Amino acid sequence: MTDTYRDTIRELSDRIVEAQKPIKVLSAINWDDSIRDRFFASGFKEQPKVDRAYYEERGTKLDPDLTRNELRSIEADILGKLGPVSPAGTMMRFMCEQFRLTVDLLEARGTEGFAQISSLLYGTPHDVFHAGGPTIADLAVQMRMVLEGLDTDSSSERDVRSIPGTEAVEILRAKVDASMGPGMVEVIPDDGIAADAAAGSDYIKVREDRSFSLRDLDLLEAHEAWVHIGTTQNGLSQPVCTFLGKAAPRTTVTQEGLAVLTEMLNLRSHPRRLAKLMYRIEGIKAASEGASFVEVFEMLRTDGLSEDDAWAASTRIFRGSLPEAGPFTKDLGYGKGLVLTLLYVRLAINLGRAHRIPLLFCGKVDLLDMKTLHQLEEEGLVEQPRFIPPPFNDLPALASTLGLTGFTALLDWERISADYAALI
Repeated sequence: MTDTYRDTIRELSDRIVEAQKPIKVLSAINWDDSIRDRFFASGFKEQPKVDRAYYEERGTKLDPDLTRNELRSIEADILGKLGPVSPAGTMMRFMCEQFRLTVDLLEARGTEGFAQISSLLYGTPHDVFHAGGPTIADLAVQMRMVLEGLDTDSSSERDVRSIPGTEAVEILRAKVDASMGPGMVEVIPDDGIAADAAAGSDYIKVREDRSFSLRDLDLLEAHEAWVHIGTTQNGLSQPVCTFLGKAAPRTTVTQEGLAVLTEMLNLRSHPRRLAKLMYRIEGIKAASEGASFVEVFEMLRTDGLSEDDAWAASTRIFRGSLPEAGPFTKDLGYGKGLVLTLLYVRLAINLGRAHRIPLLFCGKVDLLDMKTLHQLEEEGLVEQPRFIPPPFNDLPALASTLGLTGFTALLDWERISADYAALI
């Protein structure tokens, strides 16, 4: 491989990283606290006062035409300099297409077209896991049935939200410094964010005016720091394919799936946490079938969520859209990604290819690109990740943990349940 080839890929990769910088989806679609206050004051009866004008007033730093034109120019140069079948070129062209569609999504804020474009980028609740198989919506129903059989109200000292935000900042900072290295993740107080905490490319913001539990901080470390920030930093540190440090929408499923799977394998999750993820999927399904914001909120509120949690979930479902115009489907990635990444890891272990698993963390990757990434690694264009979260950094232990699951899947669970009934 010539230095010219490597330099060309690096140059095109850096241009993608630069071109996508103005594309900030979540900050452009979130609702402010005044929307919540009016909705609660109406007794949950009036649709939130959100329309196209609301989003236009919020504005963005994005120049849609300028960004689209730059992405098209990069695509043309990829074809011209790398040809139509270059593995790295194919990944980069697809990435440019995804970012162009994301620009279309932001232009469609506050219109019925927003939900349509969202379904192209993030999928729908009716998507199947394989031909003729169950859908993402089916997963939510099945998981909720399982979770209802657990004591979701049980709590321990780890679950009590008694840690003040100021102290939580210091605890979380010490945790990530110990697990990832000093200074790799900055933990900073910020009472200007809407959620209790929010993560960026190399930081986690924490609200000092909120209280946290030890489990909350464990989850932030595993989900946000180890996976989301870890994969960003791993990608940006790639010597050639720096585009792996930026998340196109198609990587959402794998990224969120890895994050939830990492929580679970490190015993940091909880039935309540998983139930909330499934509630979001059920809410997206209802919204995709015509339910309004008020109807989705009421469904979630009467089905077990608190008023605050129902608001948080419903807002995530309708942000960017209109209260009666369909959902923003990004949160499907948590459930779909959990299943698909678990299947990938299991199959890699069962097929004797566990050594390929760490490459999942080399950047913002999509499972569909894994074979290409292995090829790029062999060519010296992609390096193994610098940081790998536990337990993925101990492949023998991971293989021991998950290796038997392939056999248990072959068992007749109805028969097993009947046989074990007298024992449990």
